This record gives sequence, C-alpha cells and structure tokens, in this order.
Amino acid sequence: MYLRELKAYKPTPVKASDAEGHVHKFAVPAAPKSPEDSDLASQIKEYESQTVEVEGQTQEAGAVQEQDWFEDLEEPVEEAAEHH
Repeated sequence: MYLRELKAYKPTPVKASDAEGHVHKFAVPAAPKSPEDSDLASQIKEYESQTVEVEGQTQEAGAVQEQDWFEDLEEPVEEAAEHH
C-alpha cells in the first residue's frame, strides 16, 4: 500500500514566481564617494609643528626616583619558608 501511494505521488511543479515573497530583489549599492580634503598640506604642517606629549613627563626638571618592583616579591617567600 505504501509503495503504491509513493508511486502515485506527483509533486507540484516549482514555479519561478513561488520565491517572490521570500527573496529580496538585488540592487547594486551606490558607489562610495572619495574623501576630499583640499587643505591636506596645511594639516600636515600643523601636525608636524605640534609638540610631543609624553605621559608622566613633568614640567620640572627633577631627578626621577626609580622604584624597586621586585622588593615586595622577596618578603612573602621568606615568610612562607619560616612557617614550614
């Protein structure tokens, strides 16, 4: 019975208009505009004339005190050795 129904089944033919509600029409996007700066030369000169700003730099010319970053790491190791 199953084979007879399977052989008798006729699928509906697919039409090109069936997909119209589910698919968007392709539209070519507009070409991008090129950036135009007519004042590039003066902007480059302005950039080159700027002073360099360095973070942490002070106005006073003083000696910078260096920190010993590894000083704190030695203390916990010694304390751990004393407890064992």
